[in-house]
Amino acid sequence: MRKLNIWMLFFSISQSAFSQSQLDEYVAAGLKENLVLKEKNISFEKSILALKDARSYFLPSLNFIGNYITADGGRTISFPAGDLLNPVYSTLNQLTSSQNFPQIKNADVPLLPNNFYDARFRITYPLLNTDIHFNSSIKKQEIKLQQYEVEIYRQELIKDIKQAYYSYCSSVDAIDIFRNAQQLVNQNLKVNQSLQKNGKGLPANVIRAESEVENISSKIIEAQNISLSAKYYFNFLLNKPLTDTVIYEKQILPDELIASLSASPNTSGRSELFKIDAGIRLNSTVLKMNKSYFFPKLGTSFDLGSQASDFKFNNKSRYYLFALQLDVPLFNGNRNQYKIAQTRLDSKTLQLQKDFVSDQLQLSAGIAQNNLRSALALFQSSQKQLVSAKSYFNLIDKGFKEGINSLIEFIDARNQLTTAELQVSINQNKVLNAFAEYQRQTTKTTIK
Repeated sequence: MRKLNIWMLFFSISQSAFSQSQLDEYVAAGLKENLVLKEKNISFEKSILALKDARSYFLPSLNFIGNYITADGGRTISFPAGDLLNPVYSTLNQLTSSQNFPQIKNADVPLLPNNFYDARFRITYPLLNTDIHFNSSIKKQEIKLQQYEVEIYRQELIKDIKQAYYSYCSSVDAIDIFRNAQQLVNQNLKVNQSLQKNGKGLPANVIRAESEVENISSKIIEAQNISLSAKYYFNFLLNKPLTDTVIYEKQILPDELIASLSASPNTSGRSELFKIDAGIRLNSTVLKMNKSYFFPKLGTSFDLGSQASDFKFNNKSRYYLFALQLDVPLFNGNRNQYKIAQTRLDSKTLQLQKDFVSDQLQLSAGIAQNNLRSALALFQSSQKQLVSAKSYFNLIDKGFKEGINSLIEFIDARNQLTTAELQVSINQNKVLNAFAEYQRQTTKTTIK
């Protein structure tokens, strides 16, 4: 019997390649359609656009600037042109006996321009600005952070989809088990009714058989409701209508399950650790940027335009303007030093967080492996119990039909068989769920 059970276990494991096809399709569909994953992918796309935006600051900027001003009144500047030049002009007219030098009036020039425009193209370009370089590097590292965030949820979603599918298939198996039990109790009811009709049975046996039929019917209804809830949750993960049909596939243990029991759990490739490493690198870049606060910033601008009154455009209105801007920080109340100190503390916090998460992941992987061992042991034990329950039921069923065993013994044997079949299904579901959890705890990141 022991050799038979071991052979059955390894036979079921060797067939795993055929049991994963439908589940793989559902996993692929879930990764494509899940709403939360779509939302996280949008955030990832936004981080890529943020990097492109940061890199755009390395390029020159071209802008068109236009101003129009019209005003009347206000302050004026008096210029005594007549008082200064008229005496001279009068003397010149007398000397030349002519009127070649006319008299002019004093000028009052308004400070506010009237009907004045200024239109120009302005090109600006940063010649030296370390903040632009650091900002581009920070945005690039933020993309990595977002990638790991998406990867973490993707791995969690795969586990959830697998476990939800295993639970659904287990609920379908439970319905089949109860339906098989229903056939047995219906057959037993017919036998007892026939015995009573022929005067060889008791009415109490018929009543008890009818009670067993109703009991199994209620369990079928309960199992169907559980299966319906499992289907709803599974379709929810795949972002499908809750009532969509889920294709059932008989579940068997995967090939790599046995190997995972002997191997030591390795969590060094977890996305959570790589995410913290990316955060440490990003914080290091921020620290370098804060330390470079004393670097001067040098930029240039070039204006090409025209300005005049009454919308005149000629050689006198056109102009160009070239400028250099230099910004040298000298003192700002030690704010930069405070930022440097804060960033260094952030680095220490991230390192401590990495150590804690590493230990936590190792603990979770070890617990997941132990749970898998326990679940597999229970599954193997329930398989043996099922073999015994089948043999026992066959003997009692034969004896009952021959009048050797009582109805109570038949019902007890049938209950044992149904319970054993359910335990096999339940424990197999526990093994598959535990293995999905173990795979999640030891999955290595695909992002480098």
